[in-house]
Amino acid sequence: MRIWVDADAAPREVKEIVLRAAKRLEIETVLVANQRLQIPASNPFASAVRVAGGPDAADQHIIDAAEPDDLAVTADIPLAAALVEQGVAVIDPRGEEYTKENVGARLSARNFMDGLRGAGVETGGSAAYGSRDKQAFANSLDRTLTRLRRSP
Repeated sequence: MRIWVDADAAPREVKEIVLRAAKRLEIETVLVANQRLQIPASNPFASAVRVAGGPDAADQHIIDAAEPDDLAVTADIPLAAALVEQGVAVIDPRGEEYTKENVGARLSARNFMDGLRGAGVETGGSAAYGSRDKQAFANSLDRTLTRLRRSP
């Protein structure tokens, strides 16, 4: 099992929580981004991959490398949908888990909002990332890792 982090847009707090869990549980963790990332030298289970190319290059790298029963952390719904289809567990930085039951609806809503924005409609953005989001993510990460580690 590996943890994959779509690190371009992940809040710093999310990366820190994931890296601490990786070290504590000794789980290989890969942060993937279009930019250079600093990985703590004291964490032998963490690595970073810098991908060249456009905004979806990191997503494609994760799709190509992730395997069933891995865990991915991303807010990117199209990436989440592709990974769920592959049998990868996916949570977002606010602690929501994407599943086969909910990812289709979330992708449809995302595409609808994207269409509105493309038509010039102001749709607002996400709320600021706060302490409740951080706690929800940490709890979700712990639950998901516990479930994945117990499965045969």
